[in-house]
Amino acid sequence: MDQEKIKELYNYDEQYRDTIATVDEKGKRVWLFPKKPKGRYHNKRIVVSIILLSILFAGPFIKIGGEPFLLLNIFERKFSILGAVFWPQDFFILALIAISFFVFIILFTVVFGRIWCGWACPQTLFMEMVFRKIEYWIDGDAGQQRKLKNMPWNAEKIRKRLLKHGIFMLIAILIGHTMMAYLIGIEQVKEIVSQPPSEHLAGFLGLIAFSGIFYAVFAYLREQACVTICPYGRLQGVLLVKDSIAVMYDWLRGEPRGRMKKNEDRGVKGDCIDCKLCVHVCPTGIDIRNGTQLECVNCTACIDACDDVMTKIGKPTGLIRPTSYSAIAEGRKKIFTPRVAGYTGVLIVLMTLLTVFVSGRSEVEATILRMPGMMYQKLDNGMIQNIYNIQFVNKTSESIQLDVLLKDWANGTIETVGDSLTILPAKAKLDKVFIVKLPESELKERKTEIHLELKSGEILIDDIKTNFLGPANFKNE
Repeated sequence: MDQEKIKELYNYDEQYRDTIATVDEKGKRVWLFPKKPKGRYHNKRIVVSIILLSILFAGPFIKIGGEPFLLLNIFERKFSILGAVFWPQDFFILALIAISFFVFIILFTVVFGRIWCGWACPQTLFMEMVFRKIEYWIDGDAGQQRKLKNMPWNAEKIRKRLLKHGIFMLIAILIGHTMMAYLIGIEQVKEIVSQPPSEHLAGFLGLIAFSGIFYAVFAYLREQACVTICPYGRLQGVLLVKDSIAVMYDWLRGEPRGRMKKNEDRGVKGDCIDCKLCVHVCPTGIDIRNGTQLECVNCTACIDACDDVMTKIGKPTGLIRPTSYSAIAEGRKKIFTPRVAGYTGVLIVLMTLLTVFVSGRSEVEATILRMPGMMYQKLDNGMIQNIYNIQFVNKTSESIQLDVLLKDWANGTIETVGDSLTILPAKAKLDKVFIVKLPESELKERKTEIHLELKSGEILIDDIKTNFLGPANFKNE
């Protein structure tokens, strides 16, 4: 069936699309050249971006109680959040933090839509408020960028490309080093950059990889990271409801749209004059007048463009504004819906549990494991010995001297392999090897439960239990 017949049967809408704005009908990338934004919302975004980026770059240098403001050291399995150190033994607390954060994101999205993406996400902040600004400075506005792209490779184009991508690489290197500092700590990053690459080959390669990835994202991938890769962008389609606040076009006021002529009586026409400036400034290439779309990051650039036009033609601003579908269609503004109440209740429960677990966690913990590949050893003096690895974790800000004692075995002994003193550094972990010896005559079973006491002076820190293995030929008396 030909295309004209299809249009006739289905009342084909020319504005309808079944592909994302950055990919054409053949699946080829559509390179976007958004017009330089300006206006009151953009000015507010500049202030917010400066604050958030300052925090991001200063984060690795900020210490709370001697610990990093934020450290996610997955290599050493050490995590520091607001100065509080968490180890693998605190996995359930870290999991609870992650779940609480996820529920908060859901609640935030249900109420405020995708405002995080346009105003706080590092990808958007760097792309729109750093890299795009540099691009406007070097290449010019949208029209000049298109002209430069289509220009043959001459001296001007080569100079601008080298300058722009050189600056892009320097910023990507800075971002890569900052992100690495959040993973391994700023001290380790300083060591890597101040010493020969051969001394820290893995760290050096990691910095190169990070810098390369960030350069590729901001120089070439750009808005595709938000449109096709970011899982949060896909999730918002499930989370948004009619009462969610988002950047929306007031179709009741704007339609039917139509070009405006000088001294024209608009009559039944709406306020939208179909100037398409809202499309030209959009960093993801959508037409906000088609409704809420998955590419929209709520950057508010279209609001500034539309408000400027409305002011010039003597119409009220706000044709495009942060609002909800219900507020436009029904004139009803309602934020605290049953869904919001439900998510709020779940978040309160999770935060309560998190507070209880964090406040109640022990300051010193020990994990005991039998030496791999060994069961027990029978000594000539009638003793049976087992060898254990014990990992201590000190979560306090002070060093602690620990004594490990064998409980309820008067004829048994416990010995430390190596240094007999067990001193736990502040906010660190320590591995020690201990040998426990028990009289063979007192073992009644092949597997006997024993208790080890961890003491600091006279203070009992912890009581840990484990199994002691003996010969299999013993029988119960």
